[in-house]
Amino acid sequence: MQLNHGGWSREITVRELPIATTLAGVNMRLTPGGVRELHWHKQAEWAYMILGRARITSVDQDGRNFIADVGEGDLWYFPAGIPHSIQGLEEGCEFLLVFDDGSFTDLDTFSITDWFAHTPKEVLSANFGIPVSAFARIPKKQRYIFQANVPGSLESQKVPDPYGTVPKSFTHRLLAQKPIVTPGGTVRIVDSSNFPISTTIAAALVEVKPGGMREMHWHPNNDEWQYYLTGTGRMTVFGASGTARTFDYRAGDVGYVPFAMGHYIQNTGTKSLWFLEIFKSNRFADVSLNQWMALTPKELVQEHLHAGPELINALRKEKWPVVKYPGFSYYPKNE
Repeated sequence: MQLNHGGWSREITVRELPIATTLAGVNMRLTPGGVRELHWHKQAEWAYMILGRARITSVDQDGRNFIADVGEGDLWYFPAGIPHSIQGLEEGCEFLLVFDDGSFTDLDTFSITDWFAHTPKEVLSANFGIPVSAFARIPKKQRYIFQANVPGSLESQKVPDPYGTVPKSFTHRLLAQKPIVTPGGTVRIVDSSNFPISTTIAAALVEVKPGGMREMHWHPNNDEWQYYLTGTGRMTVFGASGTARTFDYRAGDVGYVPFAMGHYIQNTGTKSLWFLEIFKSNRFADVSLNQWMALTPKELVQEHLHAGPELINALRKEKWPVVKYPGFSYYPKNE
């Protein structure tokens, strides 16, 4: 954990989770007024607000600015190379940042204070057209996260821009999005089809109710990076060639499923399990085992599995991302 006046951060990359080559994550918290300083990355940044509220700012390559307040369940996305900042509002905030490169580290970003500290004051003077003395008190190193005052209203901070605002919003209200509802839970899918700026990261916010399960499925587009928000769960991953492995998860854990491996996730607790499925892709895609079997000639399925009518008649042509165990309300942790 990196602890600063103004907040903290912790990250998980290929150094901590070697299998996670496609995406890296940073869990960050800012105090009221705490600032993640003006900076930019080589990678795109996708974020999910876990708690509280924050103000984000950005300016694109054409000089168009963007400023917005985000709250619990909201997303933002900044394309690679686009500068931005994050600041906690009255109640502070906690969020998950995801970057489209497993080798990413948040400590290796381009920060405004770091650049100023490593530029001769004579060069700064020439660049901005003001005396060298104006730079006498600039920080001597990167600030990263620091404490500042809680900003005023959004309206009071807006900067009139002769070039207008960015053409595609950098934010999306995921929790306000109508979910896919099944007996076992809910799913909200977000990708470039409904969040157009997010061209390299797609995701699903999944709720699995007690006694429910994220159905047996796989993803045909890329590896899956997971972040567990609340509750406890158990995932089994099928790796082909007679191999499989089971893992237990709780809030704050990260999971990973390599490309195309079959898997399912069970709620092992008495409260709803919420987690994010995230992909380095412009679109979300999954293949349902149940739906695949239902849309295959039943005689062929029967010949493979020696299945009777009970299974064949239970197959659904409609995809249910989350299913409910018949007759169960709780899945024992140690069964």
